[in-house]
Parts: sequence; C-alpha cells; structure tokens
Amino acid sequence: MAESKKSKKLFVLDTNVILYDHTCIENFEEHDIVIPIVVLEELDKFKKGSDLINFEAREFIRNLDKLAGEHLLTKGISLGKGRGKLHILVGDPHSERVYHSFAADKADHRILAMAEELTRKHADRQVVIVTKDINLRMKAKSLGLQADDYLTGKIRQLDQMNVTTRVVEDMDKDFISQFYQDPYLVPRAAFPLKEELLPHQYFVFKNHSSSVLAHFNPEKDGLERLVKRPAYGIEPRNAEQIFALDALLRPEIQLAALTGKAGTGKTLLALAAALEQRRNYHQIFLARPVVPLANRDIGFLPGDIKSKIDPYMEPLWDNLAVIRHRFAPESKEHNKINEMIQNEKLVISALAFIRGRSLSNIFFIVDEAQNLTPLEVKTIITRAGEGAKIVFTGDVYQIDSPYLDAQSNGLSYLVDRMKGQSLFAHVNLLKGERSPLAELASNLL
Repeated sequence: MAESKKSKKLFVLDTNVILYDHTCIENFEEHDIVIPIVVLEELDKFKKGSDLINFEAREFIRNLDKLAGEHLLTKGISLGKGRGKLHILVGDPHSERVYHSFAADKADHRILAMAEELTRKHADRQVVIVTKDINLRMKAKSLGLQADDYLTGKIRQLDQMNVTTRVVEDMDKDFISQFYQDPYLVPRAAFPLKEELLPHQYFVFKNHSSSVLAHFNPEKDGLERLVKRPAYGIEPRNAEQIFALDALLRPEIQLAALTGKAGTGKTLLALAAALEQRRNYHQIFLARPVVPLANRDIGFLPGDIKSKIDPYMEPLWDNLAVIRHRFAPESKEHNKINEMIQNEKLVISALAFIRGRSLSNIFFIVDEAQNLTPLEVKTIITRAGEGAKIVFTGDVYQIDSPYLDAQSNGLSYLVDRMKGQSLFAHVNLLKGERSPLAELASNLL
C-alpha cells in the first residue's frame, strides 16, 4: 500500500458499518479506507433476502463493482478529488496476540489481525478500526489497537430532541387569558419568553389557577389554543396525547414522529388518526421492521413467509383490536374496519415488503422506527409521493438491533434533522396509559 501524508488515517471497516450505511465510504474525507477481504465474505451472506439489511449489502456490492479497477487489490483506488483511497486487502495475516487472546476462528478476529498488521507496516500512521460492535471495540483496545464507532448519522445532544413539547410554569395570567378570547390566537410578538418558536411546537402554559394547551402555527405566525378532540373512538387522555392527535390530524404536517416509552399510545393514536382521515387517503399502511430476538434470522421459524412474519406483526393487530372494541360488532365503524382490511385499504405488513410500492396518497405508519438506521429512514421518506403522510413511532431507548443506540438510530436522527421544518412535527409522549401496573414496570424495571 502506498504511503500517504502522516495526517491521513487508515480506517479499517467492519461489516456492520456497511450494513448500517452502504454509502459509508463517502464519509471519511481525505483519509484512506481499508476493507478486509473477510468483510466481503460476510457481505456475501447478506445479499439474499427482502429485509433492509439485505438491501444495504446489495447496494454496497453494486457500488463497489462500479468503483472497481485494476489497482483496487494492489495500490488502491481514489474516491475522488480531496478524498482518500479505498483498498481491499486480501490474505489472512496471522497474529500470535490475537490467536492467544481469542481462540475462536471468527471474522472479527481476522479483522483484528489485519489491523494489527497494518499498524506494524505503517507505524507513522494512525490505524483505526471502525465498527458498530461494542464488543469488537473492546477487544481491539485490549490489544492496544484504536477502535471507534461509526459516527455519521449519530446525533450529539439527545436531550435536545424533545424541545418541541414543553411545559412552562408561572406564566402570566393575562397571557393565558388571551387564548380564551376569539380568535383564540396569540401573535408571536406577544410571546413573553425570549426564545425562538419552532414550527408546530406544543406548549402547556400554566399558572396556579389556570392553564392552556397551545400550538405554534407557522402559517398564522401565532400560538393557537388546542382543544381535546377524539379520533375514531379514541379519546386522548393527557396533554401529550392531545398534541399527538393534533399533529396527526393536521393536513399541513406531512411528516410526524411520535416518541415515548411503551404504553404511551404512540401506535394506537397514529392508527386512530389514520382511520379518522381514511377518506383523504387511498390506503392506510402500517408496517414495522422485523428484528428477530437474539439476532436470529426468521428462517429458523417453521412455516411459510406469512407464518414467519405474523408473530412480529401481532402488536399492530392488537392496536387495531383496541379501536374495534370501541364500537359494537354491528356498528358501521366496526364493519368499515373489516371492509378496509378485506379490500386492502388497510394493510399491516413487515416493512421489508413495501419495496416497490407507491407511497402516493397513503397514510403510512412506521412502527418501532428506532430499529431503523438513518439511511433506512431517509429511503422511506424520499419515496413519499403526492398526498402522502408518513408517521414514525418508537422508543429511542428500547432498541433491538445490536448495532444501534439512542443516538444513532433512524428515529433520533429524523427528529434531530427535521426539527424546525414546517412540514414536520414531533411529540414526545411521557405518561403510560395502559395500566398502573404497566406504568410501574416501565418506570422501575
């Protein structure tokens, strides 16, 4: 491998970085990138399948094929002006330290051995393993090798995510009273706090004896009073649920995110709002990513693909059942839900099956969105057509993917990047509404 300037680093990529973001090689600026051949071997196992992770593998391999030249396996190839080189390193270097420290023959250990060899050969350069695998980072550091997380798409300040819903105590009574006078709109100039108002920001303004729920409407450039309104038999039970339904029912909000712990009503409210507005959309589509427990592929489950997927979709059907039970079996509302399912106007499916579908005039709910990568969320949103509304729901602290965390998942990334856009609203739901027992377990266990 040709030597570069001392300031240039050598980044050794793990497989999970590519599966997280198939465009990852574009994000290392002037530094050189090394992909061990074992990574390509692992990617080969992920090529087939309909899950988003399989899509990432295929797209990276296609992109690599377009870049490939005669020097890819020797001198490396340039990734463009002002950027570093990409190298594919073949061979399987032997490392006594790796062999004696970690006996099992694993792909991770081959990556460690490759990084150790590069560190010896290029003593004047910084060699860094880049991986989403915390365990591999710890193994690397135990050998004195540098290892970092892949930070593209990772938000810095998680505590800034929830500024779109606020409770403000000790507000002036005269300010609150303005919301109860026709036209129930307070101009931005009358807002007493010295801070910027964000589009579709929600507030609870309180005084000892009075309070009001308010929403900042960017089109009217003022704060408007909110009143409780139900959606298809579902009544909001707290201020955040009122905010959530308001965002879900506003036609000018084309993209919404509902976050919060289990039992706060995120999916139920989204589905109820979709049914309430069913006449405005050609289809309601409710989907979630399939993340098997213990990171095992669903292939080990018995039955056809529908039998394998159905257990993962059961929570979505449970939410639909809650709405159904609000109405008598012979009621028109109950029958309408059955009719929509039969005519595929209401579809519940695994997220992987949406590929190739049109997202025009559709109310699209993505449940458990914290298990998506930022690139997967972007892929979904950029496919939205005319008249579409997309809602992402999830708990950023309850992630099933081993390579995502509260700061790097697609839902956190979405809220962080879209905050302040007039087409977007975010509501963080705080209070669980399932039962006192469920709320206690969520808080303490």
